[in-house]
Amino acid sequence: MAGSMEEKDQNLAESENPRKRRGSTLRAVKETAASSRPKRVATSLKAVIANDVVAEAKRRPKSAKVESDSLKARQAEKASAKDTAKAAAEPVPVKKGRPGKKPNAAATVDGTAAVDGATKDARSKDASGASETKNGRSYWLMKAEPETRLEKGVDVRFSIDDLRAATEPEGWDGVRNAAARNHMRAMKKGDIAFFYHSNCKVPGIAGTMQIVRESSVDESAFDPAHPYYDPKSNRDSPKWDWVHVQFRSKFKNLVTLADIKSHAKPGGALENLQMVKQSRLSVSPVTEEQWKFLMSLAEEEEPVKE
Repeated sequence: MAGSMEEKDQNLAESENPRKRRGSTLRAVKETAASSRPKRVATSLKAVIANDVVAEAKRRPKSAKVESDSLKARQAEKASAKDTAKAAAEPVPVKKGRPGKKPNAAATVDGTAAVDGATKDARSKDASGASETKNGRSYWLMKAEPETRLEKGVDVRFSIDDLRAATEPEGWDGVRNAAARNHMRAMKKGDIAFFYHSNCKVPGIAGTMQIVRESSVDESAFDPAHPYYDPKSNRDSPKWDWVHVQFRSKFKNLVTLADIKSHAKPGGALENLQMVKQSRLSVSPVTEEQWKFLMSLAEEEEPVKE
């Protein structure tokens, strides 16, 4: 009861003092406005800054990419201009050879490609290592066995005396080495060669002979009864060639292998003689200087007039 009387008195006092009641209401409104306004402003400012940062970030990568692409384009343009200028300065390669003539690409036994006609001859001469003189002659050394040796029951002996006794040019058959065969293919009519006695007690140069017929197919390779028959060679695709030679001169004494080797030491006149460097090769080239030196070591029984 007392409490309700006090509430009534308080309410009555407040109702009797309207100024006090308005002042309280106004303060409440101001406080609410004051507390809410800075918060909204701060929130708006943060949003603006954030938006600006995002927009700036989006703009920067795009601008950098455009600049990078532009730089690459300029560099590519400069490189293209340099390549064009370089290509214009270089000469255009000219393909040489006989027009409309394709070489036969069949492989030979030594792994080189076989070709026809003059092309084959020119390449064989280049590969032979022969030294051609001013008169167009080349020099060679060719080996044969002067002592009896049976091969498949056949005596393969052939000496300088056998060649001198021949009544017609002798075919140099039985060569079954690709390098030696190529040397014979490079020989020309009129070339001269040393006749070398090989596979005997005293090997050495016995005399000289002349090439009188240039290379042709070695028929002995097709003969099963021949000591040097080659079943892999046939007439449609022959592997082996020969040349025909004629006696020219015989030495009174051999220019022995020992004599030759004594001059084939470093600095010697025969240092680069292929017969010494490739001792198993039955046909090899000789330079004009080597030929003259070897002839100076020999004495011919019947010197041939040049």
